[in-house]
Amino acid sequence: MDSLRHLHRRSVLRGTGTCLALPWLEALQAGSSGRPADTPIPRMGMFYFGTGMNMREFYPDGFGNDATLSRILKPLEPHRGQFTALSGTWLEHGGGHDGAYPFATAIPRGEKQIVSPDQQVAEVHGRHTRFPSLQLSVKRGTSFGSQALATISWNRQGVPLPAENDPGVIFNRLFRPESDDQKLASTEEFRQRGSVLDSVLADARLLQAQLSAADRQQLEQYFSSIREVELGLKREIDWADRPKPAPDLKGYGDFAAAGTPEGNGRFLYDNYAKLMYDLIALAFQTDSTRVVSYVVRTELAGGVFPEFGVSKGYHELTHHGNDPKNLEELARVDTIYMTHWNYFLGRLSSIREGDGTLLDHTVLGFSSGMGIGHSKDTLPTVISGGAGLGLRHQTHLQVAEQTPLAAVWQTMMDRVGVRQEAAFQDSTGIIGELLA
Repeated sequence: MDSLRHLHRRSVLRGTGTCLALPWLEALQAGSSGRPADTPIPRMGMFYFGTGMNMREFYPDGFGNDATLSRILKPLEPHRGQFTALSGTWLEHGGGHDGAYPFATAIPRGEKQIVSPDQQVAEVHGRHTRFPSLQLSVKRGTSFGSQALATISWNRQGVPLPAENDPGVIFNRLFRPESDDQKLASTEEFRQRGSVLDSVLADARLLQAQLSAADRQQLEQYFSSIREVELGLKREIDWADRPKPAPDLKGYGDFAAAGTPEGNGRFLYDNYAKLMYDLIALAFQTDSTRVVSYVVRTELAGGVFPEFGVSKGYHELTHHGNDPKNLEELARVDTIYMTHWNYFLGRLSSIREGDGTLLDHTVLGFSSGMGIGHSKDTLPTVISGGAGLGLRHQTHLQVAEQTPLAAVWQTMMDRVGVRQEAAFQDSTGIIGELLA
């Protein structure tokens, strides 16, 4: 066994002309990060549910481990002990349809954004994985400038990071090996991109001496963006010759045939949601990434699908006017989304890892930019997983009123080993009641 201790986590079995990534093995746990063999690799995920939820049927009845789950959270009953609903969280600049902008950063729409928590974690853990982070969404791109923002991830320059919504594209990016022709094309692309970057930087440095102090500061931000592109290019080159993992897909659906919400009439959201959650589980399991953000539902547009069997769009339902039918349908839709969350937790908990499961070594947080009636202080906030990372769940926890969402993100970051030495956003500090 001692001879196996130095195996690289991405070691592969080679034979008959194929490469197959090894499954989880205790001997591989030191991995490229050099972590001790008995130390779990931490993962983190942030999830956004646009336009809030029906908070009248969201919070459990009572507090603590034995709290009775509400209608909306009832699907999570099989995972009692692995999640905590938080009462008392708020988003200072939430409460409207711009909530996705401050969701991860506490900075409102229209102001310069700051780096989001997922990207801070990616800076630490992303050095060891093919993808520093994955940005997923029900809508492709960023939709920056609109209320229906498609991403909650922001880099150090306050630039939104585009999200992908096609399970087939995501699967190929994670696991599909490149052909020889594709490798040649990639090599040429790397060369051209490197040449362009060199030229741009040379021209910019010639210009620098002629600028005012304010313009030089602006140019330095530009240099930071270029350096970020350079690091990304270097990463692609470094990983180009390493085989992608080949996970066991028994029991999984057909990623290539999934389509997207913008696709044809045969689209079923139930299939789509499960495939997206499966891809996150596979990405974590294969250590392709350790950080994921996912806009499960955007603001305003969409949110309901024909098979949900409701009469209106999600946004229209949230303007319920106390109509019992609107409120009932709103709760029905929210419950459907929680059945998918239950599926996700089940998938993660079914994957053995070390002395626990993948869910034990993954901390997940979801919430929204509003609650019900455009409230910014009655939010549907739940933390899941992370028992192996020192989280202590209790089904329903009352935190101090107006506890910023930033405190939730700071607690999650702390559990994956990314501590804050200075004040973090508008956080009031780590939520100690969640720590074991």
